Amino acid sequence: MNIREIMRPNKRNAWLAFAALALLLLVLPFATDALLGRGWVRIVDFALLYIMLALGLNIVVGYAGLLDLGYVAFFAVGAYTYALLSSPQFGLHLPFWIVLPIGALLACVFGALLGAPTLKLRGDYLAIVTLGFGEIIRIFLNNLNAPINITNGPQGISQIDAIRIAEFSFGRSHELFGLTLPSVHLYYYLFLALTLLVVFVSLRLQDSRIGRAWMAIREDEVAAAAMGINTRNIKLLAFAMGATFGGVAGGLFAGFQGFVSPESFSLMESIMILCMVVLGGMGNIGGVVLGGVLLVVLPEALRNGAGPAQQALFGNTLIDPESLRMLLFGVALIVVMLWRPAGLWPSSQRQRELEAQDGAAQQEQDTVYDASK
Repeated sequence: MNIREIMRPNKRNAWLAFAALALLLLVLPFATDALLGRGWVRIVDFALLYIMLALGLNIVVGYAGLLDLGYVAFFAVGAYTYALLSSPQFGLHLPFWIVLPIGALLACVFGALLGAPTLKLRGDYLAIVTLGFGEIIRIFLNNLNAPINITNGPQGISQIDAIRIAEFSFGRSHELFGLTLPSVHLYYYLFLALTLLVVFVSLRLQDSRIGRAWMAIREDEVAAAAMGINTRNIKLLAFAMGATFGGVAGGLFAGFQGFVSPESFSLMESIMILCMVVLGGMGNIGGVVLGGVLLVVLPEALRNGAGPAQQALFGNTLIDPESLRMLLFGVALIVVMLWRPAGLWPSSQRQRELEAQDGAAQQEQDTVYDASK
């Protein structure tokens, strides 16, 4: 038996798995609508948006090892760019294919502006600076309604145009191939296509020369610089590339919601996106996708299930479902981090790093113990 005969069943199984996954993704909104209701299709749409955000942050945190707590600022830049250029706020109603690239470009510029003064910062110091940057953007948007009203302040911007490509509007139902597709289904397929594009770009970056340079900086920046890597430009590129993905997701969010306000871009949103990357598995695209799905779907499941569960068990609602949701959500995160410190689906390299660190720590403890005898 030659090697081709051995590999043929594996290739066939891979194609079958790929076909099954593609079929599942195609029928998912219809199945969700039939089993759980149309509101859950909207939650799936948000999950795809957050997966895009998490993949963008994964470039900064997972690939380059730069802790960014202000990533939601780029999400806000993309969303407000779309809102200002496609709403009655300025009387502009520019087409989607113009507004979305403008938002992505502006987010990219803001990413470079954030990265430039933080090139020499690491660890906690970098986290504090990026956190401050995110809060500055939110407060700026919240107060930019006087003396000239630009962002409409805390009231936000409403009546934002739905996403439209040529004469096809995603904001209303359409009949295609004999099926009536509501707006949330159409948005699902648009977000799915763009999410797959982001996954493809992330995979290409991971295996590219730039991706290997990011990982070298993550492991040891001094050694990477000694090997000839331009750490300054590579780190700036990580911030700019991650911010671009955030700007794209922000523009899609504004068109999908039809309304944006500063409350949508709080520090909690940045922490949630970071949790998706860390919980799923830093540096592993599949893990980040898994983390994004879990951290969007799980809180909503707890929100909807906490009240009925208490009624069934105790005959009364003892704890407010919203408070109980956050409590159970926090406990679940702690348990997962204790059980799987590298994430639910870590990259093989990250797994080896943690095992090496644990081995070194155990060896140091044994040395100290032997010396104390």
